[in-house]
Amino acid sequence: MEIKDLPELKSFLKTRRSHLAATLVHPGPDQAQISELLEMACRVPDHGKISPWRFVIYDNSQADSIGEKLAEIAEKRQGPLGENTKAMELERFKRAPLVIGVLSSPNREHKVPAWEQELAVGAVCVSLLNACFSMGFAGQWLTEWYAFDDEAAAHLGAREGERFAGFIHIGSPSVVPNERPRPDVAQLTEYFQSAPSGVDA
Repeated sequence: MEIKDLPELKSFLKTRRSHLAATLVHPGPDQAQISELLEMACRVPDHGKISPWRFVIYDNSQADSIGEKLAEIAEKRQGPLGENTKAMELERFKRAPLVIGVLSSPNREHKVPAWEQELAVGAVCVSLLNACFSMGFAGQWLTEWYAFDDEAAAHLGAREGERFAGFIHIGSPSVVPNERPRPDVAQLTEYFQSAPSGVDA
């Protein structure tokens, strides 16, 4: 098979950048585009062909009721919320035109370790973000406290044995995001060298 250089794809991968959810504006994806996004998101390595993930779609029409429930649960955990904190909870699902929850739904009876299945779900989240960019949208992968709170997660659609890998906030970009510091790859990389034969490692 011929190896072809794909300069546009390389350029994208070298410069891709998440957009803050609060900067995402309408329009968001329509129903057909959502289906296409999810189809692309599922094109990830998946040892065992298990598809150990699920999606939950939230649109702006549900944002008020979700925010009220999150504020209610937050008050159970923290006590009365200050005005700014309560407003933040009420606005969680209003920051972008569309939010897609990605749930880790591992098959614990399968021979593939649950950890490998969870890694595949993380790959789905990244793939979904890249799919957004490929269609001219932008996005941000967030978790935040309600991904880890059992009551909140259940309200948002998690079933028994599942947990949220995150919430992908999707919309149209309104600003060019600032670049952030990137890791020094050389500092994170080593080339394995096995010990010479007959020498203890």
